[in-house]
Amino acid sequence: MHTSVQDTPDAAPAPADAVRPAPAVPGSSEAQPTSATRTGLRRLRSDRAALLGAGIVALTTLVALFAPLITGLLGVDPYTYDLDALDAAGLPLGRFGGISAAHPFGVEPQTGRDLFAIVVEGTRTSFAIGMGATILSMVIAIALGVSAGYFGGWWDALVSRLTDITLGFPHLVFMIAVSAIVPATAPRVPVMIAIIGILGWPSTARVLRARTLSLRSRTYVGASRAMGASQWHVVTTQILPGLVSTIIVFTTISIPGKITSEAALSFLGVGVTPPTPSWGRAIGSAVTWVSTDPWYLLFPGAALLLVTLAFNLLGDGLRDALDPRTGDNR
Repeated sequence: MHTSVQDTPDAAPAPADAVRPAPAVPGSSEAQPTSATRTGLRRLRSDRAALLGAGIVALTTLVALFAPLITGLLGVDPYTYDLDALDAAGLPLGRFGGISAAHPFGVEPQTGRDLFAIVVEGTRTSFAIGMGATILSMVIAIALGVSAGYFGGWWDALVSRLTDITLGFPHLVFMIAVSAIVPATAPRVPVMIAIIGILGWPSTARVLRARTLSLRSRTYVGASRAMGASQWHVVTTQILPGLVSTIIVFTTISIPGKITSEAALSFLGVGVTPPTPSWGRAIGSAVTWVSTDPWYLLFPGAALLLVTLAFNLLGDGLRDALDPRTGDNR
């Protein structure tokens, strides 16, 4: 007997739990950000060297921010001469470079200025120049590297040649020459930031260009462009978020190099001008006294070494934590 469609009983409704959204596939865009962040944090927490570096960097940042308060609480400053703390030859009285309750790190030969205040206030100067130059160089590197990798063509060729020229340029000689011809009335800290920052971008730009070339070929970038998204929208919402970890790592690794550059220029006498305290100036002055007062070199040299090492440890830890292709699987 033929059964019509109307006579066919309705299919039983599916159970409520039968229809469920498909779970996020591991590695998909939905699951990747959370899992990558958690994995990176777990790796960073298990890296004792990186945590030590982060602690030293945080402490140094606090010292740089509150340097006047710290020296004020101890009743010292880097500008006051204390000739009573020196002997007839201009050397500090007492042992270990004149270390005492009044001068925890001793005093500077010939002037008697408090070395603790010089190191603390020098932290502010060196840190400001290092951070400022790093920010400037990263802005240039991001602008040139990302645009060259995304747009390609003649612009990519031009940026690549400019990068090669800048990498082959004698940076130290150029920085010495420019620092020497800048008028003495010009504020030295902004001048140092500009000189060091403008020459510090090529290596980072080259890496960002390569990463942008890889991201540009991703499916979601092509889909955004096919749907009519503007170039600016694609770069800011699709390309730059994929470069965040690379930018963070290179920023952290670049800071100690910029601080060292400032110290080198100040050591050579073309950096910050006296009496502005700076680690590089203190080290340069201490070299001439190393045979008679080696303690003068110890504290500013140790400060520069410690901060440089801390940033490198933190940068290596962040690189291993944020980049799954490096580091140990923890």
